[in-house]
Amino acid sequence: MAGDHGPHVINQDPALIKWYHMHQNRYKYFRWTPRTAKITFAYVVVVPGLLGWLAYATKDKYTMRGRRRGDTLLNY
Repeated sequence: MAGDHGPHVINQDPALIKWYHMHQNRYKYFRWTPRTAKITFAYVVVVPGLLGWLAYATKDKYTMRGRRRGDTLLNY
C-alpha cells in the first residue's frame, strides 16, 4: 500500500528550506526603515483615502436599478 516511506522520501532543496524558515520567522527580523514606512503609509492611509474619496465623489451619481435599454445611467 502507499505510504510509510519514511520522513524524507524526496531530497529537499536547501534553498527552499531556507526560504521557508525565513518566511515563518519574518516577524522576528522586521525592521522599520524609510522604505517599509512609505509602503505601510501607502496601504494604510493613501489607498483607503482614495477609495473613500472616489466613493464620496460618485455617490448617487449612477443608478443601476430600474433602467431600460437605451436609458442613461447618470442621475444628473
